[in-house]
Amino acid sequence: MPRLIVTTRDGAEHVLEGRAGWSVMENIRDNGIDEVLALCGGCCSCATCHVHVDPEWFARTGGPRPDEDVLLDTSDHRTETSRLSCQIMFTHELDGLRVTIAPED
Repeated sequence: MPRLIVTTRDGAEHVLEGRAGWSVMENIRDNGIDEVLALCGGCCSCATCHVHVDPEWFARTGGPRPDEDVLLDTSDHRTETSRLSCQIMFTHELDGLRVTIAPED
């Protein structure tokens, strides 16, 4: 199973057994990390699953789509590597992906 490495807001690092075919948000949520609210359930209509992708991995996750980009603009914590975790499909090719949960807006 591919690994997903998540840093929570307190700086703790969690190595998760990720499920390919699920979004990064679903993998984080279903592994018991409750900092990703995902209020819209993954429909790209809120920004409560905002993460910062490790710069080394950002190109492999692809950039945000226009609708995602608009939502990310509503965050005071947007960076060059910001993504909505519901919009990153986790695959075997992303084994070892590192993300940090963005501060809450």
